[in-house]
Amino acid sequence: MSNTATIPAADSQARSHRLGIILALMTVFIFAAQDGITKVLVQNYAPPQIIMVRFWAFALFAVIFAAMRGGLGAAARSRAPGLQIFRSVLLIVQMMIFAFGLRFMGLADAHALFATYPLIATALAAPILGEHVGWRRLMAVGIGFAGALVIIRPGLTVFDPAGFIQLTAALGFAFYSLLTRKASFHDNFATSILYLGIFGAIAATAIGLPLWKTPDGEAMILMAILSVTGIIGHLFLIKALEHAPATLLQPFNYTSLVWASLIGFAIFGEIPDSWTVAGAAIIVGAGGYVVWRERMIGNTKAR
Repeated sequence: MSNTATIPAADSQARSHRLGIILALMTVFIFAAQDGITKVLVQNYAPPQIIMVRFWAFALFAVIFAAMRGGLGAAARSRAPGLQIFRSVLLIVQMMIFAFGLRFMGLADAHALFATYPLIATALAAPILGEHVGWRRLMAVGIGFAGALVIIRPGLTVFDPAGFIQLTAALGFAFYSLLTRKASFHDNFATSILYLGIFGAIAATAIGLPLWKTPDGEAMILMAILSVTGIIGHLFLIKALEHAPATLLQPFNYTSLVWASLIGFAIFGEIPDSWTVAGAAIIVGAGGYVVWRERMIGNTKAR
């Protein structure tokens, strides 16, 4: 009887995981499309202004989300407010750096380099979170960075210094990811979202408002699309994580390279060269190994 009873439960979990994967894929597409829009806008508007407008909308979403998940009062009570504020400001700065880099680099190249952030996070997990990182994963990190160097090609005549801008953005997002995980030890998800929305908007406004340039009609439409799709993307991401574990969804983040390549070609006529394709393959392979290794370790501990 018990074996029979587990079959419907297993089918239900499989359906839930499939839905989570579909939502994650939609999220990745939305965020890649947002970067395409951002690349259009940063040619004429300061990156801080663009991020500021996005976070005004996200702050509204965060307030509504927190109110629906236990109330604003409960969400506002953080056990680590300093950490929450710092990670929020860090994300704003990171997003501005990434947007600035899009002025000088193709969308696919930028995404390929940014894909190193999980590897950077793996390397920094030991000093920041006190997690043990074995030699296999550290070796994968080194291989992933070799892939980044293939794309940037330092020392060659085609060396692209803009690549270091995106690597800096990847470093910032890796720190943000680790600090977000650390914040989860103290606060629930609603608190983290609320602090990110409110203090992220404050930081973005402080940096972006002095650089304000009145947008024309086309730019206003694009900024509105950025704001709306940002909210939709975060909703999809939240629902995806409710249906499937993050370790299952992580590999699908690399589909952003496909979307970035397609969007870059369709809008900007960009075609990734063989160096970018090779470097991206190395980064994805190294990142995929890290995800697989972490799942293996998790399964071993579960036993």
